Amino acid sequence: MDFFFDDLPSTSQSAPKIGHEDSQLTEDMDPDSSRGKPSNTSMTETQGQDTCSKIDDISRRVQELVEKINDNRTSDQKVMDSFQEKLVQKVTEMCRQMKEHMYTVYEENSNEMQVKLQVLSEVLESCTKLNSELIEANQALASLRGGLAINQTSEP
Repeated sequence: MDFFFDDLPSTSQSAPKIGHEDSQLTEDMDPDSSRGKPSNTSMTETQGQDTCSKIDDISRRVQELVEKINDNRTSDQKVMDSFQEKLVQKVTEMCRQMKEHMYTVYEENSNEMQVKLQVLSEVLESCTKLNSELIEANQALASLRGGLAINQTSEP
């Protein structure tokens, strides 16, 4: 903030001329003096008005700065809101892409598992057939053994 002290009115007064000290002092103290010379009261009022004008100018400048700060804050808030909105859009888009990729991977895995399950099913079916054949062979061998045992006991 700029302060200009050079523009302030001078508060020093010149000394009265010799011989006029009493009359000058009386005029300065008498607010109702009828002469055309300004009294201290009017000089003080002028200085007060100048000071008041300076204070008003400073107050106006301060108010303008406060308004500028508030405008900048509002602008900053708009920028942040816009950034947040764009960030949310980007994150949402990335999540959508990740889900799509995830579902693609799920489908690929499902297809691979389906093929492997089909192979496993065929292998299990083959195992079941072989197990049935082994049971039949075991029964045939058991029958054969039983027949051989009967024959050996009947021949003395």
